[in-house]
Amino acid sequence: MNNMILLLEDDISLVDGLKYALTRDGFEVEVVRTVEEALGRLSAIDQYDLMILDVTLPDGSGFAVCEEIRKHGNLIPIIFLTASDEEVSVIRGLDCGGDDYITKPFRLGELCSRIRALLRRTAISNQNKSTFILCGDISIDLLESCVKLKGKRLELTNGEYRLISLLVRNANRVITREHILNELWDNTADFVDDNTLSVYVRRLREKIEIDPSKPEHLITVRGFGYQWREVSI
Repeated sequence: MNNMILLLEDDISLVDGLKYALTRDGFEVEVVRTVEEALGRLSAIDQYDLMILDVTLPDGSGFAVCEEIRKHGNLIPIIFLTASDEEVSVIRGLDCGGDDYITKPFRLGELCSRIRALLRRTAISNQNKSTFILCGDISIDLLESCVKLKGKRLELTNGEYRLISLLVRNANRVITREHILNELWDNTADFVDDNTLSVYVRRLREKIEIDPSKPEHLITVRGFGYQWREVSI
């Protein structure tokens, strides 16, 4: 059975191209053109495998749709379409629970690759949720996708959760930025703005570090990448 995608986009010319490309690549696509229409589909959201949300719409923003979905605990993969790659837009999209974003104009082949990568990551994550990871004052329950710092649950976005899981699995090792990008975006890192990883790192530090400007856990190794240092309780 083909993966079902809900596309929220009001630009009719773009909708036609997207629907053609996605259908050709084996996806089934349902289109809504307003925030109101998208919110009206939430009661049946389990029938979709992934959502593509435009950010700027006539009656609001795709961010609002994403926030409403996450508020109800649904972890459906979400990709934002945005006309801006400014850091504030990236931060807003990731903070409200988005998994990825792509800046207009974009190549249709790139979007299809990003969709398949996100669906693969979601499937692998669901298959591997069976154990705990313990590392100093951090514990990760892979079954519940729950991270605790000193026994207190952290409220993380999907992207932040994947990043901390990768780093903690490789605690005390230096992980290159390229490796992290390829792991988080399933070997489609060439399509990803390097600024995205910097945003993830900074936002994660704000949630785990006592002083984000002087991190104890998530360390930058200049010229190489990042290192997770085990810190005891």
